[in-house]
Amino acid sequence: MAQLRQDRQEFASRDIVVAISGPDSRQDFVDFWQRNAMPFIGLPDSLHAVADAYGQQVNWFKAGRMPALMLIDQRGYLRYEHHGESMADILPDDALLAMIDLLLAEEPKQIATR
Repeated sequence: MAQLRQDRQEFASRDIVVAISGPDSRQDFVDFWQRNAMPFIGLPDSLHAVADAYGQQVNWFKAGRMPALMLIDQRGYLRYEHHGESMADILPDDALLAMIDLLLAEEPKQIATR
C-alpha cells in the first residue's frame, strides 16, 4: 500500500479509483485506515467474500492472504489480474501504470447483447 500511496497522483490523473480489501473486522479496518490516513477506498472483508469472489489465495505457511490485484473497468469487467505467490510478489506501480495506460488506449469494445 505504501507504493500505491506514493503514486496516488499518477492513478488520480488517469481517473483510477483504488480500492483495497483486507481480512480484518470492520472496526480494525476503520482504525487502521484512520490511523494511517489512507487516501483510498477501504473494504473490510472479514468473511472473505471479496477474496473468494476474485480467487485470492490464502497460504497460512506464507502469512495468510497472498497479494492480489485486479483492474476492473467502469463497466465492471475484469481486465487484468495478478495473484502473488508470496507476500513480496506485488506488482510494481510502474508496471501497473503501464498496464493501465495500455488498457486506456484500447478502443472500447462493443458489448454483445442477447
